[in-house]
Amino acid sequence: MRDLPKTPQRIAPIPGGLNGHEKDWVRACKDGQPASANFDYAGPLSEMVLMGNLAVRYPKQLPLWNGEKMEVTNDAKANAYVRREYRPGWSLEKS
Repeated sequence: MRDLPKTPQRIAPIPGGLNGHEKDWVRACKDGQPASANFDYAGPLSEMVLMGNLAVRYPKQLPLWNGEKMEVTNDAKANAYVRREYRPGWSLEKS
């Protein structure tokens, strides 16, 4: 390993280390450069983790995913773990 060339760093380190994520988010809001964990990265990552959870819950099936509609196309029951039914009077939709 010592003889191999050092891999160049592609992502700038966050100032403050593990305690700097909040400051990184504020900096991104102020100067417009994306945060280290921006939504372009975090959205697809969350979707992949969701699919992994569905695969664990339904181990003998192959859930087919429609990313545009954010739903499992071959098992309606599995969609209960993707979106929730809100109680009457509660919604995230604009009225």
